[in-house]
Amino acid sequence: EQLAKHVMEDADPEFVNKLNRGDIIIAGETFGSGSSREHAPIALKSAGISAIIAPTIARIFYRNAFNMGLAIFELNETDKIDEGSLIKIDMQNGEISDITANKTYKFTPIPPFMQELIASGGLINYAKSEILKEARQ
Repeated sequence: EQLAKHVMEDADPEFVNKLNRGDIIIAGETFGSGSSREHAPIALKSAGISAIIAPTIARIFYRNAFNMGLAIFELNETDKIDEGSLIKIDMQNGEISDITANKTYKFTPIPPFMQELIASGGLINYAKSEILKEARQ
């Protein structure tokens, strides 16, 4: 929660004050570059970010985000989505709809296991639920 107060402050000192729970970050190339720890996705998730969409995402950040239960999607057309647009993400079918602009973009769907990580809230929660399933059997 303390880290969440400082999310993206180098890019925009008022970023956190503009956020609403469930907001989506539409970013540029190599989002998360330079972040080799899980603290960045934890802070973003704690700040209320529900997903990040970028043309490319730094690999370590990508994996850490899924492990923390933060959804990440790679989409080349992020420059066509305006700030403030209402966005709908269909993970299973690989579609991002810009409701505001009435446009839909396709991305490669994330694998089912990674969708389970997001639905569980991250790797630790997923592992706990799997252990409980095993114990019940």
